[in-house]
Amino acid sequence: MSRQDLISQLETKAKEEILILDGAMGTMLQKYDFSEEQFRGDRFVDWESPVKGNNDLLNLTQPDAVTKVHEQFIEAGADLIETNTFSATVIGQADYNMQDLAPEIAEEGVKCARKAADKAGRPVGVLGAIGPTNKTLSLSPDVNNPGYREVTFDDVREAYLQQAKAMAPHIDFFLIETIFDTLNAKAAIKALMDLRAETGEEIPVIISGTITDASGRTLSGQTAEAFWYSIRHAKPWAVGLNCALGAKMMRPHIAAISKIADTRVISYPNAGLPNEFGEYDELPEQTASQLEEWAKSGLVNILGGCCGTTPPHIAAIAKAVKGKPPRQIPEPPRAMRLSGLEPFQLAS
Repeated sequence: MSRQDLISQLETKAKEEILILDGAMGTMLQKYDFSEEQFRGDRFVDWESPVKGNNDLLNLTQPDAVTKVHEQFIEAGADLIETNTFSATVIGQADYNMQDLAPEIAEEGVKCARKAADKAGRPVGVLGAIGPTNKTLSLSPDVNNPGYREVTFDDVREAYLQQAKAMAPHIDFFLIETIFDTLNAKAAIKALMDLRAETGEEIPVIISGTITDASGRTLSGQTAEAFWYSIRHAKPWAVGLNCALGAKMMRPHIAAISKIADTRVISYPNAGLPNEFGEYDELPEQTASQLEEWAKSGLVNILGGCCGTTPPHIAAIAKAVKGKPPRQIPEPPRAMRLSGLEPFQLAS
């Protein structure tokens, strides 16, 4: 099936149903408890630095495990699966001295997802996951030098462009996710626009920010509405929020986006907040119950899970929202909409 045919089928389904996204790849890979030796595999036995914890590297050294996780989420009911490429950029892989391997890690990650999706027996979209990197463009890492940046906008854009080129042949959507710094997201958007101009291929983009705490703002200071106004020029296939918060704390921010976004709304919260050991205790039924209310309230078009969510969580969410209509996409009146940390609207 061609990419466009698959997208068309998902768009048709999305008019009648809430689409289901997968859960947490990292949570599932942690259950394998791979050792340093297993992370290295045969290829990286003599690698110069430790690599345990580099989950994206498992695309090369433990691809069967990565593919199996995708398969489990598809069996749980996922219509969309995210590639294991969250840190597959030269910036992200520099922590392990593997920056030269970033394109290969990204390409092999999407191949794992594609393999699982293609044998699903039904339309399953592959989302090429693009994480925020571990560098920020809006904030200085040095409190004594507020003007200092570890990377430039062009550095980040180029890193994303390299990742996107590696993933593009095998995905159905790009997913710019877990955005804590809108300027980083703009670098990713620019990279995808550059790729589109270079290749002529129209690969839809999904964008998901993250509200970091009870302040109701991203790390770079924007409200959910201001974030939307900052990135709406990318005309995303869907926009929303993921990570950092559980469903209870995320709801008001998703509701805010739902009122104003003239596209589909996606949300994949954590399984509650982590406990003192960094683990997630929220049961599948608890997560599903909260997201069922979101569906009944007409807030969302796509639902899934982030940190701590497993195939049982996704299965419970799919069951809870089955038969409930998706959010109706509004047509906001014509106006000039601007944003800084707060949204601004000037009616025409």
